Amino acid sequence: MDIRQLNALVAVVDHGTFSAAARALHTVQSNVSTHIARLERELGAVLIDRASGALTEEGATVLGRARRVQAELEAIRLDVTALRDEVSGVVRIGVIGTTGRWLLPRFLETMAETYPRVRIQVVDATTTSLLPQVVSGALDAALVNLPVDHPDIEVQPLFEEEPMLVAPLSHPLSAYDVIDPEDLCDHALLLNPPGVSFRDSLDADLAARGRVLRPKAEIDGMRLLASLAVDGYGAAVLPATAAQGEGPWKRVAVRGLTRRVVGLIANRRVPPSATTRVVRGVLSDVIAIHATNQDGIYAVE
Repeated sequence: MDIRQLNALVAVVDHGTFSAAARALHTVQSNVSTHIARLERELGAVLIDRASGALTEEGATVLGRARRVQAELEAIRLDVTALRDEVSGVVRIGVIGTTGRWLLPRFLETMAETYPRVRIQVVDATTTSLLPQVVSGALDAALVNLPVDHPDIEVQPLFEEEPMLVAPLSHPLSAYDVIDPEDLCDHALLLNPPGVSFRDSLDADLAARGRVLRPKAEIDGMRLLASLAVDGYGAAVLPATAAQGEGPWKRVAVRGLTRRVVGLIANRRVPPSATTRVVRGVLSDVIAIHATNQDGIYAVE
């Protein structure tokens, strides 16, 4: 098995066609086809359906391993460079939008000042989208909602957030400073869909009180949910970091709801490079300094 064969498979998947993969690898299409064919002969399996261009089941398995091999090779290069010179390289970080909004300006500024030769690539997405990218090796780490339960993932909890109600000033609940969870059930609300950890936690809290939330709309994207609430479309239950600032809306505390936990996830099967370790350390330091300066945010005990 040749690393060029694995690189060809990854490139075909990432770029969609053999010809596009060849351009990305700065070679010709026949070389890409040859590498894939030799890999298939060696493994005794078809990896890419030539008719549809889709990965077979065997191809999907090999692709995951190939991405981890690429990550390991890049980690070797970065570790040696870090020993010889200053820390450098590219680190790919995922982040949920509500955390990225306040964290990234501070984090990127600190990285630029402390490690100017490290280049950060940021993916802004939901937890459900970021998790498979960390599992596949497409991301070196990600800041997500917890809990996350996956055998290939290691988790570092970082901070907790109180759930808050954000209501337009025209909404009946905006007249209050604090409400009980049961009060939420008297109104149709903007919510995440079931299956999102924040929504599942809310449902569990209300179920323990014998009550059920009524959705006005269900949106898998906390930042979009917050935008709809502050723009006046309806009241939304949001984590505290999504309810910062001022405007024609009211932030209402809700007694007794379970706090959301945000943490850093990484692939336990891919040891981090020296560069990735530095980035994780800066992330943790910036969060420790700045997270709890915000109302409704608490350090993990």
